[in-house]
Amino acid sequence: MRYPRPTALTRRPAVLLGSLTLGLTLTLTACGNDEPAADNSAQVSETDHNDADVAFATDMIQHHAQALSMVDLTVDRTLDPEVQQLAEEIRDAQGPEIETMSDWLQEWDEEIPATMRDHSNAGHGSDTMGDSMEGMNSDMPGMMSTGDFDELENASDADFQTMWLEMMIEHHEGAVEMAQDQQDDGQYQPAIDLAGDVVDTQSAEIQTMETLLGS
Repeated sequence: MRYPRPTALTRRPAVLLGSLTLGLTLTLTACGNDEPAADNSAQVSETDHNDADVAFATDMIQHHAQALSMVDLTVDRTLDPEVQQLAEEIRDAQGPEIETMSDWLQEWDEEIPATMRDHSNAGHGSDTMGDSMEGMNSDMPGMMSTGDFDELENASDADFQTMWLEMMIEHHEGAVEMAQDQQDDGQYQPAIDLAGDVVDTQSAEIQTMETLLGS
């Protein structure tokens, strides 16, 4: 049996149907692509926290404590007034931040880490201070080794200020790196805000110290 060949008129409904189907598919696809991408900021919370927040608070407490121990070494040293003022500003900024982060860990039922400054404030000498440094996370960026700290502590007055500035710059650069990681990975908004303060404050202090060194 012969079937008549399709003419332009008989083909038109099929063509129109195919066009409509394709158009509908493209429209639905376009609508799907218009959906907003997942926004990580939606997970930020004023009350909830994640592992990154705990790690940040735990590590930064130890990192700040070492900076304060470096500030302690400036006592009874002959320093330029600008360097002495900077040391005092570091103490004034990082001391309260340690207290804030310790409060967070306590609220989260997490352990508050022991620091080298705990030993110093308890009246122990540099020997036990060195032992306490061994228990800290040495992988933290910018952290001084026991040998570095001893070298700074025993430096002559002529060498101390330059060494202190150079080591504090490296220490600050490490803190900025840690804080930027917290900004990327943290969930607890107050911790993210504190990380932003660390980035801003310590970046400015790095510039000040580089100027003092004549870099």
